[in-house]
Amino acid sequence: MARYTKKEAREWAREHLVGVANVTIPTMTSDFKRINEKAVRHDVELAIEHGFVGSLSCSEVAVTLEQYGQFCDIMADQAAGRLVVVHQAVFNTLEDNIEAIKRIEAAGVDVVLLGYPPYFYPKSYDEVFEYTQKICAATSLGVIIFPLPAWGFSRLHPADIPVPVLRRMVDEIPNVVAIKAEGGYPNFMSAIEVHREFHKEVVISSPLEHEFVPLAQVMDIPFCGTNYTAYYGPMMPKIFKLIQAGEYDEATQLWYKIDPARKAFAGLPMAPSGLLNRMAWKYQGWLQGYNGGPLPHPTQRIYQRDMTSLRKGQEAAGLNPTSDPDEAFFVGRNPE
Repeated sequence: MARYTKKEAREWAREHLVGVANVTIPTMTSDFKRINEKAVRHDVELAIEHGFVGSLSCSEVAVTLEQYGQFCDIMADQAAGRLVVVHQAVFNTLEDNIEAIKRIEAAGVDVVLLGYPPYFYPKSYDEVFEYTQKICAATSLGVIIFPLPAWGFSRLHPADIPVPVLRRMVDEIPNVVAIKAEGGYPNFMSAIEVHREFHKEVVISSPLEHEFVPLAQVMDIPFCGTNYTAYYGPMMPKIFKLIQAGEYDEATQLWYKIDPARKAFAGLPMAPSGLLNRMAWKYQGWLQGYNGGPLPHPTQRIYQRDMTSLRKGQEAAGLNPTSDPDEAFFVGRNPE
């Protein structure tokens, strides 16, 4: 159950969504029949050690709702209030997503990141608002609104979810607590506009580290997540703290330092058809000590050329990736 009421949701978010949040991807046992509990606990504990304040419980992989619920149980239990657990609401239908939210509420997940299913094809933003409102009405948890080109709303407006629609959501839905400002990517006009319009009312997240570090030096951005920054180990939480302390020069130099890793990440086709390559993300984290290990099929793949590029990018950035051979990634650090 939520640790706050719907009326308290925005106040809770202001207090707890401060810092950097990564993504935790489920790991299966070697027979692909169960969630690997040791692996999930390992990843949550390392995220805390690296300084992350939150982590997304990734549902955008080929797991059943029952398996995903078990995954959230383990994450929330291991986090024990030390890490904000963020539910990824992207199941197939409105009904599926409401069922999933009821399940993860019972697990003790803290907040919802709202996505939109691939077969949701709205003809107007009234339909987008209605879908969002129904999800939010089904939970007492705070909900993060997520404008993103992957939903296909760019055909309606370049910002994906424009300010007038967001305004209606913020005004009429009390448990909208944050906006993950990625609309109109790769342009960041929407992120600027969203911050200007809403930062006094809800938490604004700048999830892309290459945007967050420069923008947070000229405007108050309390949250960077959820995102791929497990690839940089503890570096992004460290940079966040420097920015919060006003140590902009040092934060900027670290941002430049990790540029080879950033370029390696950007050089791979991570989401060519709107679906992120979670196996590649899992490998990126494995280089920094996270579990790695099996994802159920069907899944996108990672090839040797990609692993070589990502590893060399970390080496050039001074991030000291594991010396374990790449073959160990496919087994994972806590095999069951």
